[in-house]
Amino acid sequence: MLNPLWYAGSFVIGAAAGVLGDRWNLAFLAETERQVEEHLSGHLERLPNQDARTRAVVEAMRADEAKHRDTAVQLGAAELPSAVKLAMRFASKVMTTVAYRI
Repeated sequence: MLNPLWYAGSFVIGAAAGVLGDRWNLAFLAETERQVEEHLSGHLERLPNQDARTRAVVEAMRADEAKHRDTAVQLGAAELPSAVKLAMRFASKVMTTVAYRI
């Protein structure tokens, strides 16, 4: 139901990052991947150890996110200011909370 809104928001943020140039576009990508990796780690902590199949899928997803982050850094990602990272975290929390409640 909210996918069009999430897509539009992501598109606008991505377009803005792209206008700022590769270093900042890659910085945004690297931070997004880092935050997703952290989010997936939280899921792993809550999964039962016996659920090996689900754990394997989430661990593979987390490894992919880490690889994407590392690639962005290797390609020259800048370091985002703390305020931008915090704003990204806040937006993510709003999205996950709203999606959970609906």
